[in-house]
Amino acid sequence: MSGRTADTLRESLEQMILSGEFEDGERLDETRLSARLGVSRTPLRESFQMLAATGLVELIPRRGAFVRQPDVVQMFEMFEVMAELEAMCGRLAARLCSEDDLRRMHDAADDCDRALELGDADVYYRANEVFHNALYQASGNSFLAGEASRLHKRLQPFRRMQLRVRGRLKQSMDEHRDILTAIEAADEDRAAQALRSHIAIQGKKFNDLMASYSKGPAKLAS
Repeated sequence: MSGRTADTLRESLEQMILSGEFEDGERLDETRLSARLGVSRTPLRESFQMLAATGLVELIPRRGAFVRQPDVVQMFEMFEVMAELEAMCGRLAARLCSEDDLRRMHDAADDCDRALELGDADVYYRANEVFHNALYQASGNSFLAGEASRLHKRLQPFRRMQLRVRGRLKQSMDEHRDILTAIEAADEDRAAQALRSHIAIQGKKFNDLMASYSKGPAKLAS
């Protein structure tokens, strides 16, 4: 099966884990999941590898894949660090970005806008990833871009899921436009603050989403 299948499975399993469908420490049964999701074990195992990179799954040799529910304190600590990394990227991008960098960010923002019109949170998130990665590259600092990209991948499930909160897609789109306006104006302080706020809101919205799941708060509090 294609990598796209593995990506789709990862997104489905993320939602199942974060909504509390699996217990913390529960082993993911490949046979049952393959039958339930109508896929072979190969893309399923690929999706387990992707989830392991985000910390939602632990792969134990000769034992299998085990669910690891997110620790709420660690999650918010990661969002705090992400906010500062992206603020630094925004500050540098406002000072150093090229016309090509701006075009890539605008193109990604336009794709986000189209996804907003469709009301498709998953399509929006994929365009959103392109937007943020273009921002990291626009900073002109390859080390910073690498660190921001790595933490972005670690927070991927939470950043994607928070877009499901009612009204969040439009709010996120407005924040993207504010970020672009600040960068185009070469306003370093405004760009940094816009990104810091953008990421802080994501963490809060993810917590709001978890509160909407009957099992979510108990899981995160453990």
